[in-house]
Amino acid sequence: MYTDGGARNNPGPAAIGVWIETLDKKYAEYIGEKTNNEAEYEALIFGLKKIKALVGKEKTKETKIECYLDSELVVKQLNHQYKLKEEYIQKNFIEIWNLMLDFQKVTFCHIMREENKIADALVNEALDAREKQRSLL
Repeated sequence: MYTDGGARNNPGPAAIGVWIETLDKKYAEYIGEKTNNEAEYEALIFGLKKIKALVGKEKTKETKIECYLDSELVVKQLNHQYKLKEEYIQKNFIEIWNLMLDFQKVTFCHIMREENKIADALVNEALDAREKQRSLL
């Protein structure tokens, strides 16, 4: 699974992009006013919940997930290399940890932005659609 989250004018209008490669599913969603880090975490949470819903409860326990993010900070926090200082990050971490318990194994890998083009494009599509919608009002 490839995830990305982004905010314009950090913090600002934010969106998430999730590409579940093995299931060939793509998701893009506007999530309101957030920071980049909040959006990165929300994308990952969304993706894990989506996989769980798509494969079903029984198969989830047999499923190994590789999560690819271009946020080195988030990956290092999830891999226990960096401390979780902000309260919202601690809450997101706990939610992700609880979701991980439903799967056989979940790993977090940092990739370069160029390797995350699909999820990144989904974020921008959601943000562009939101801007267009607002300009029509």
